[in-house]
Amino acid sequence: MAKHSVGWVASQKRWLLAFLVMLSVSTLIAFFIRAAFDTCDRNLDVVDKRPSTVPYSDFIVGASPNPLKFMKSKLVLLVSHELSLSVDTGEVVYSLEHKMLNRGVQVFSARGQEAVDTALKADLVVLNTAVSGKWLDLVLKEHVGRVLPKVLWWIHEMRGHYFKLDYVKHLPLVSGAMIDSHVTAEYWQNRTRERLRIKMPHTYVVHLGNSKELMDVAEDHVAKRVLREHVRESLGVRSEDIVFAIINSVSRGKGQDLFLRSFYESLQMIQEKKLQVPMMHAVIVGSDMNAQTKFESELRSYVIQKKIQDRVHFVNKTLTVAPYLAAIDVLVQNSQARGECFGRITIEAMAFQLPVLGTAAGGTTEIVVNGTTGLLHPAGKEGVTPLAKNIVKLATHVERRLTMGKRGYEKVKERFLEHHMADRIATVLKEVLRRSKSHTDS
Repeated sequence: MAKHSVGWVASQKRWLLAFLVMLSVSTLIAFFIRAAFDTCDRNLDVVDKRPSTVPYSDFIVGASPNPLKFMKSKLVLLVSHELSLSVDTGEVVYSLEHKMLNRGVQVFSARGQEAVDTALKADLVVLNTAVSGKWLDLVLKEHVGRVLPKVLWWIHEMRGHYFKLDYVKHLPLVSGAMIDSHVTAEYWQNRTRERLRIKMPHTYVVHLGNSKELMDVAEDHVAKRVLREHVRESLGVRSEDIVFAIINSVSRGKGQDLFLRSFYESLQMIQEKKLQVPMMHAVIVGSDMNAQTKFESELRSYVIQKKIQDRVHFVNKTLTVAPYLAAIDVLVQNSQARGECFGRITIEAMAFQLPVLGTAAGGTTEIVVNGTTGLLHPAGKEGVTPLAKNIVKLATHVERRLTMGKRGYEKVKERFLEHHMADRIATVLKEVLRRSKSHTDS
């Protein structure tokens, strides 16, 4: 296993890694384990409550009512990954670790006795990645059995290489598993039973929700206009041009290569049919300018080969996606194979009233309503032409684009906000804490 770190968290709000900070008003300890990140029985509990009519502001941590207030003074241990993800903003290398530090996290080693002592004292231990299961044996060692009854395993991965006994052998003994989508939960249930011959614990499906910070930007028309103009100017894109974008780490699994093939094919269709559309651009956000991979080199070679350099733009990876969501017209979610476990960027794009062109795989099928909030196409090479046709559809029908974007925004407001997620997680935590306490009492 790679680098370990641990921190005391004082701040109470942030996205995925920091969301669990909301669980404790006083103290929360977070362990972070770096790993490669992708980044779900009939015994399945679906925690998917209908939205409350209480105003959104009333659910903000620190306001009332707070669905997680019952966690006040509880000690929660969070084991996670990829704290060292970093991006070069042009002026400074800004890492996720710095982001956590800015919110009151003191980072220190996770392998010491302090880590073990905290795990033993904690009311709840949350493993926030499949591979963090190795931490149990590596750090807790002979104390694993005492900790397992109070573990909630929060799983976001669905690639086959995560299904190793070294990672998940303790799964049947934890108090519960929480997974981001129904598709992924079913996949984990079947795969663990058929390949590993182990049984999943009590399993909950919890869809994610957009942070208040992102929604504030998405709903600020002035801020969006300023961001849109700034980003488009930096890319050399005119205000009337149409921009399709993938916002994901550049890798074959995210399908940037197939997207570029679809984009080029769509340009050919438009030319052959002599359609009148504004100039179209493809933007790929998620490059690594400092260490280009072989795959990214292939992408750039393809762009040169097809002579579309003036239409395709590569943007370095970033922790801040709002400016790009404000600047584009359509998000393309082209994750391959089984797709995304959930796909947070999808609901973020919908918050910005963007239609989504997504693969009909994974959690995307639980977010995008085909023909209503976006259009779905098959994963793999067979999806290239359907995606190209969908690109043409949205490029040539402004009203369809705008209507889909508006409906996507309405769905976010209905199901995918921070308070919806907090409410769903609160339901899970109450169950897990109850189960943990009954085990301790017995």
